[in-house]
Amino acid sequence: MASTKTSSPGFQDSSERMPKSFASKSRSPPSLQSIKSLPVDFRFTSSPASGVSGQYDDANADNRNVICDSIPENGDLCGEVDGGIEDSAGEMYQANGDTPYDRKTIATDERPSVSDEDLGLVAPHLHSSAPSRSEFRWGDTTSYAAKKKLQSWFQLPNGNWELGKMLSSSGTEIVISLSEGKVLKVNADSLLPANPDILDGVDDLMQLSYLNEPSVLYNIQHRYNQDMIYTKAGPVLVAINPFKKVPLYGNDYIDAYKRKSIESPHVYAITDTAIREMIRDEVNQSIIISGESGAGKTETAKIAMQYLAALGGGSGIEYEILKTNPILEAFGNAKTLRNDNSSRFAPETLSEIKFCGLGFSPVVALVISVDVLQGKLIEIHFSETGKISGAKIQTFLLEKSRVVQCAEGERSYHIFYQLCAGAPLALREKLDLKSVHEYKYLKQSSCYSINGVDDAEQFRIVVEALDIVHVSKEDQESVFAMLSAVLWMGNVSFTVIDNENHVEAVADEELGRMHTKEVGRKSLNKESPEGLTNVAKLIGCDVGELKQALSTRKMRVGNDNIIQKLTLAQAIDTRDALAKSIYASLFDWLVEQINKSLAVGKRRTGRSISILDIYGFESFDRNSFEQFCINYANERLQQHFNRHLFKLEQEEYIQDGIDWNRVDFEDNQDCLNLFEKKPLGLLSLLDEESTFPNGTDLTFANKLKQHLNSNSCFRGERGKAFSVCHYAGEVMYDTTGFLEKNRDLLHLDSIQLLSSCTCHLPQTFASNMLTQSEKPVVGPLYKSGGADSQKLSVATKFKGQLFQLMQRLESTTPHFIRCIKPNNFQSPGNYDQGLVLQQLRCCGVLEVVRISRSGFPTRMSHQKFARRYGFLLLESVASQDPLSVSVAILHQFNIVPEMYQVGYTKLFFRTGQIGVLEDTRNHTLHGILRVQSCFRGHQARCHLRGLRRGIATLQSFVRGEKTRKEFAILLQRHRAAVVIQKQIRSRIARKKFVNIYDASIVIQSVIRGWLVRRCSGDLGLLTVGGRKDKDSDEVLVKSSFLAELQRRVLKAEAALREKEEENDILHQRLQQYENRWSEYELKMKSMEEVWQKQMRSLQSSLSIAKKSLALDDSRRNSDASVNLTDERDSSWDAGSNGVRPMSAGLTVISRMAEEFEQRSQVFGDDAKFLVEVKSGQAEASLNPDRELRRLKQMFEAWKKDYGSRLRETKVILQKLGNEEGSGDKGRKKWWVRRNSSRFN
Repeated sequence: MASTKTSSPGFQDSSERMPKSFASKSRSPPSLQSIKSLPVDFRFTSSPASGVSGQYDDANADNRNVICDSIPENGDLCGEVDGGIEDSAGEMYQANGDTPYDRKTIATDERPSVSDEDLGLVAPHLHSSAPSRSEFRWGDTTSYAAKKKLQSWFQLPNGNWELGKMLSSSGTEIVISLSEGKVLKVNADSLLPANPDILDGVDDLMQLSYLNEPSVLYNIQHRYNQDMIYTKAGPVLVAINPFKKVPLYGNDYIDAYKRKSIESPHVYAITDTAIREMIRDEVNQSIIISGESGAGKTETAKIAMQYLAALGGGSGIEYEILKTNPILEAFGNAKTLRNDNSSRFAPETLSEIKFCGLGFSPVVALVISVDVLQGKLIEIHFSETGKISGAKIQTFLLEKSRVVQCAEGERSYHIFYQLCAGAPLALREKLDLKSVHEYKYLKQSSCYSINGVDDAEQFRIVVEALDIVHVSKEDQESVFAMLSAVLWMGNVSFTVIDNENHVEAVADEELGRMHTKEVGRKSLNKESPEGLTNVAKLIGCDVGELKQALSTRKMRVGNDNIIQKLTLAQAIDTRDALAKSIYASLFDWLVEQINKSLAVGKRRTGRSISILDIYGFESFDRNSFEQFCINYANERLQQHFNRHLFKLEQEEYIQDGIDWNRVDFEDNQDCLNLFEKKPLGLLSLLDEESTFPNGTDLTFANKLKQHLNSNSCFRGERGKAFSVCHYAGEVMYDTTGFLEKNRDLLHLDSIQLLSSCTCHLPQTFASNMLTQSEKPVVGPLYKSGGADSQKLSVATKFKGQLFQLMQRLESTTPHFIRCIKPNNFQSPGNYDQGLVLQQLRCCGVLEVVRISRSGFPTRMSHQKFARRYGFLLLESVASQDPLSVSVAILHQFNIVPEMYQVGYTKLFFRTGQIGVLEDTRNHTLHGILRVQSCFRGHQARCHLRGLRRGIATLQSFVRGEKTRKEFAILLQRHRAAVVIQKQIRSRIARKKFVNIYDASIVIQSVIRGWLVRRCSGDLGLLTVGGRKDKDSDEVLVKSSFLAELQRRVLKAEAALREKEEENDILHQRLQQYENRWSEYELKMKSMEEVWQKQMRSLQSSLSIAKKSLALDDSRRNSDASVNLTDERDSSWDAGSNGVRPMSAGLTVISRMAEEFEQRSQVFGDDAKFLVEVKSGQAEASLNPDRELRRLKQMFEAWKKDYGSRLRETKVILQKLGNEEGSGDKGRKKWWVRRNSSRFN
């Protein structure tokens, strides 16, 4: 149960050639860029890098920080040391730099390297697929003993691997410390060596010194945690499904990979390599994508097609190719327990793609997609200008059983749910569509929808795609009718008709009779009774014929034809077989229509790029016929994979001219013989047992055990089970359902029923079935219960298609992508080591590692080797050519000749040999960096002291200047404050003086007045003393009267205020009434204008009618007077036939005119009266608004009636005129005279 998803191998990005810390992405300071002893893309970190738990101890973590941060630019000593290290660090560890995907063109070291700065210029907006990691390994200042490789992998009881540090050893026992501080004593044999820290996160697993399983797992996990989902394993690209969006795709990345600006592993790089090799070598290419459900095979195929279409798009046909995806997905994909959009024939081809043109010689892009017994083959052809000119699709064995069987939690094919959810009302009524839970085939599972998916919207997209690929509306309705017929087929019910449990299908008219039958005739009608009728209507056949085809079977015995009644199980099998055949034929027909729409042009080159998207190896708790065929196909592809990988190894060894021994790899030919051997292979025995009418799954299992027990790859199990030892492990199969699925029965009666239908699609299906049965058959045959038709079994057909596929692949240069699912929960960031390891084994990645490990897995060009390790030699030796330097290094460090080979362009090392050189290099670099750190520290301290002195002097000047400026400002503010104070004080003094002066005057006036009043009062007492009593009484009376007047004034004022408030309210109401009245006046004026217009139109029509009648009458009278003397004898009662009708017409017109005047007067008076009532001029107990509306309705009704009567009157008058004219024509002589008189 494994599959892998890989990204294109491509070329290593310069940003990934050197390991960098897990978290840091910072650049070194500009002042330190001239440190030549460090790698060119060295990064400084301020904190220890965080990686997988337990990888690094605390001491190492503390020492990862770089201590020194400066270096003198003219330091002679450091200049000499750094000069010898520059190149080696600059191209740090680019082993195996030239990928096998460009092995025939140019080595990686021959191409100009792309530095980080150059990459930023080329694609500054791209998110690097390999985040930079600081070279903390060279920044340590601890002793070298602490840096030696003393770490190994230890497998925990749960099966996971953990990195442990070796503390001590005693014989075969070793004490290790794990990440959480746990100390264990383990056996040395249980430990696996870990790679040097410098190799953490390399983009090619072949660069690892130790290619064991935990090292591979850790390296992939290390990259996965940093969203670097693509990793190379030699010629294989491993792709981990991130279960989230990662910024690695789009037009920017397509352009970058096309220009070779980015060389990190990617699907784009794989596709670009395939295209370039095809054009250069004129050899067909293939990209083989495999992985289990949910591993991301579909998305990987889409990404590869995206890059391919971007290079060849622009002709317009690529849009149609894109639109085939919704159709194939709707009809060929279904929701499974492992994937919401599992391809039950093939994954989707493409999604939204933006194209950019690229001209190159004409090519053909061949896309192969295979998934679980099901697959598709798309051939995309290009014109000479490099534009896509057409395509062709070929499908492989649709999983028809999903039409009639659906497990709990799964769905059938998407199109059924989309049709029920998105069909318009007219189509639903025409097809008698119901909701999904009313169909038996769909309600076997309670899952009717997918989270986040709108089936109605998807149906709209499918219909749009059908329009784009030129499927007519009539054909679309026929397709939907076939789908509805398949759904209704599941609702066809049966009832027992005799004591032998024979059944017959139930039609609508039989439903009532079924309930009145005897108890012995038990009814099995558990489904909707209209199923049979609807199926017959939708496929265009007779209900009776359909009923007979589902309930009986015709058999030929000798020269006689007999009809055999079916039992309930047989009838259900017949019904389901018909439904599956209709759906499968419909799918094939759709593919044929798409091929017609995507027809290839006349000009082809024959070159192709094949993208094979195939389901990976499967091993479940219960493995059935589907897993049997899937694993057989994967055995074939694995053999192709192993042979090609071995071939690549041989080619590279021969190309570099090294001595090598043949690398043995595990060939799975024995397992393939178990499947294919005749006559005692698994497939042969399966076909043989399928030919026997009485053969069962148990007899098939017993036959396998009887004939194959001696085979080392086969083991019989109890009951119906057997086990096969595959390359990925042993799998136990349950033979239940093997024979039925292999036979794929469809009786001749059902085919004849389809051929008799009136709809063209069932007729086409039947014709194709009969054509296939008439073809010569090679291999085992079977007869379906006495039927005349014979056809290939599913296994034989699958084997033939697989052989054709392998022949096609053998003629191509393959590129492999393995898709890996990191967890079963579709959770981003969750990495299950056991699951990933199982998939790596099943998809052959570990086999790649094993084969490479058995040879020379570590490879490095002479130039890179010399640059990296040349500084370890004397300067005189290090200045020689790269080959001499490389050989001198090998001799200097006593590398055993058996552990390496010197090739023409590269050095080849056995496993683990590069670690020795890395240890020495790290030791030397550690010493160099320690000296540099001390010197840089001294220089930094001197520089710091000088800076401090200068800063103190500068601060004194600055502070003095600042103090003087502040004092000047303070002095200015003091002077301003004094001026302000003087002004304020003077103003206060003046104001105080004025107040005192005014008060003095007031006091003086009061005193003087008092003195005057006192003097004048004495005089008044002398003169008026006699009237004193009388005056006091008057004063009292006047004071009471004055108080009363004041009370009245206050009361009057209060009343006045109330009246003013009431007056305001009345004014508001009056304003409202005026507004309403103005609105009513406007409405009445508009109605009066409308009525007047209508009255005028009626009056004008009456006047016109009167004038026309008067004119005709005057003409008739004049004609009569002219012809009176000449035609008196021949008159035929013109007065009675002409004058009377015309006078009658005038009478009618007059009556209508009188009626018009009367009605006009009545409506006018009523409207005027209602207006008066509304305005208050007249009183009436009625609602003027309602009466006005009723009056308007009455007027409209009268106007309509009056208009119709007026038109009838006109018609009658015209008829009378015509009759009179015909009489005149009969009197030719009078007519001539009449005309002549008129002209005169």
